[in-house]
Amino acid sequence: MTALPGETPGTVGTDTPQGAEPPAATDAEGPAHAEAPDAAEAEDEAGPEAEVAGETGDAAGDGPAGEAPAAAVLSEAQAELAAQRELREKIAKRKAEKEGPVAAGTKLSGTAADLLAAVRAVESGEKAGAEFYDSPAAAPAPRRAAPAPAQPPRPAPAQAAPVDRTASPEAVDAVRAVLTEGGAPEALAAPATGPLGEQAAELLRADPWQLLAVPGVRPEQADGFARALLGAACGPDDERRTAALVGWLLERAALQGHTALDAEAVRAALAERAVSDPEEAVRNAVEEGVALVFQEGTDPTEPDAVYEDEEDGEAPAETEAETGTEAPEPVQVLLGLDRYALAEESLADGLARLMNACEKGADWAEAAAAAPSPSAAELIRTAATAGLVAHSGGEAARAEPAALIAAARGLGLRALGATHSADGRRRLADAVGAPDAAVTLAGLLSGAEGPGRDEDGALALDLLVVLDAPQLDVEGAAVLVEALADGVRLVLSGDPGVLGSAGAGRVFADVLAARACPQVVSRTPDPGPIGELVSGIGIGELTQVEAPGKEVVIVPVRDAGEAVHRTVQLVADSVPRAFSIPAADTQVITVGHGGAAGTRALNEALKQRLNPGPGRFGGFDPGDRVIHVPAPGRAVPGVVRSADAEGLHLECGGVPVVVPQERVESAVRHGWALSAHQAAGMRWPAAVVVLPGDAAAGLSRPWVYTAFGRGERHLSVVHGVDQALPHAVAQIPAQERTTRLRALLEAVPTPDAAS
Repeated sequence: MTALPGETPGTVGTDTPQGAEPPAATDAEGPAHAEAPDAAEAEDEAGPEAEVAGETGDAAGDGPAGEAPAAAVLSEAQAELAAQRELREKIAKRKAEKEGPVAAGTKLSGTAADLLAAVRAVESGEKAGAEFYDSPAAAPAPRRAAPAPAQPPRPAPAQAAPVDRTASPEAVDAVRAVLTEGGAPEALAAPATGPLGEQAAELLRADPWQLLAVPGVRPEQADGFARALLGAACGPDDERRTAALVGWLLERAALQGHTALDAEAVRAALAERAVSDPEEAVRNAVEEGVALVFQEGTDPTEPDAVYEDEEDGEAPAETEAETGTEAPEPVQVLLGLDRYALAEESLADGLARLMNACEKGADWAEAAAAAPSPSAAELIRTAATAGLVAHSGGEAARAEPAALIAAARGLGLRALGATHSADGRRRLADAVGAPDAAVTLAGLLSGAEGPGRDEDGALALDLLVVLDAPQLDVEGAAVLVEALADGVRLVLSGDPGVLGSAGAGRVFADVLAARACPQVVSRTPDPGPIGELVSGIGIGELTQVEAPGKEVVIVPVRDAGEAVHRTVQLVADSVPRAFSIPAADTQVITVGHGGAAGTRALNEALKQRLNPGPGRFGGFDPGDRVIHVPAPGRAVPGVVRSADAEGLHLECGGVPVVVPQERVESAVRHGWALSAHQAAGMRWPAAVVVLPGDAAAGLSRPWVYTAFGRGERHLSVVHGVDQALPHAVAQIPAQERTTRLRALLEAVPTPDAAS
């Protein structure tokens, strides 16, 4: 690897370290201010790759200790999932008519089976929710307002308006009065009314710990609020408090990518927050409907005694040697929120439906013979005979799904590719040779892009290829699969080495691990020095590569200040001079948002150099590079064009977008520098990866793999983490996420087994 003219070669570096949550201050004097979530940074502040039971914050301590990054509005996936629920009865009828119906949730027993049956009965409209409780008073208070089950209107392509969740002024005023009485910030009134609904004031007065449903509020703050309202009537073991804590822990886990948590981890977290009987607290939360319980593994003889068997960590009285019988397989007890449980069940059912409904149809032999590579031919042949296919490979392997789409369209089929970003859509359309062959996944689900829906609400497609599949979260995947009619072929394609989705779940990894469908592994290597470097990182090796054209350059730095200075120099001077790549085509990637060399500091320095101005439009000027986050987990690069009474006018991938004034602060950030999570699914002619010394704790193999792979022609690494980089590549793999999808898919009968 070589250095640019006038620079010294060196070595490589990381993303902002994720900090652990400070110990709970259960007896805090009062509720501290909780900041409203920032949607533009939500997916990274959430720390999807952080520890399972840990809390995350800004790596460099930026922002309040209790800031939770969840958005106060429904994401597009959640809204779409709610809108699709009315189709479930029709889908259920289709499944009932099929031979060998697939039974999901067969591993559930006892309370878990009862709760899931109750949820499904209410979901289908067979019974009212109150029928599953002894009395109306026993029903748990709603934790969020239910979205209207109506098909969302097809939005205009030029707009990216958020879901309207504006509460009535009367409801907000009532909540404000309760918050003031409890000593909580009045600024939480509107955020509280969103998840709690129009009756938020009454809910908060009866159960002050419902304040934990508000993004950004921490347990110690809710405890102070409860003491102010209830006085001596509340304590650490109040059932309202313990139930709210269980829900809060599961919501935090979802922000870290988990769809469920081990019950033991939940009990341990409750004990740390002064709950004297965590076992009883978990049991109460399950009974109140705050969480669902699942048993993974072989069910014990007495399922209802799972907790008792594990109590105090004691082993059963009789051992295997004493009884002479083989000990049962250990049972893992998981707790999860109903929304993710339903999404995983729905997704598993939908994938099973696609796998079992595929018909051979057209003759693909000639198309496979004409494929541009052996891997592309294998993918075409596999897709010809399977309803669900998993395809994995690096950047160069994206040509294979493109060849499949082109072949299918040549056979007269309605074939389409969906990508995570507008940049990916452009690259896929160019590879297929048809502008209408590619859409973004968000645009496809919203109806802004793609073929639209038929009279049954299904997408008018015969073949759908989803690229960037690791970015699929479980709710978005469930919405997508439910929108596909019987007989549609679905191909999930992506690079298993990149960072996972910003939302909960690990859909692509679970599909690969379950081996429930055919898998095609590309044999097409990524070319050039950058491809060689990234391929080595993927297998845990950070090797020095030959870069005669200075494709890879290492710039060593001593501290964060020097890192910022050298980054600006690279973007503004060195890279344009050496490679004729303008600053607008060079993307800076760093570990996190806070700190002396995080995205905020880098963006400020880059703006001063590349587009100085007073920031008269809410901190922005025409020509500023920005990142727009219309929903959690979606980062859309753009450029500021102007501003007026409507809001901030952006151009995102050639499409004009207007961000309302009230949304600018939370949904738009400068975009010269991004985090690796925000950059996933996109590429630029040149990338500058910044690894200051304080970023070492945030490094992992997937982070380095993702960040280093964003440059097409050139990669500069501003390196200040010494040996932390090779250690991360060799020793720190992807953080495991706890999910149930793999187990559900492993129970699905394959077409061969069904026959």
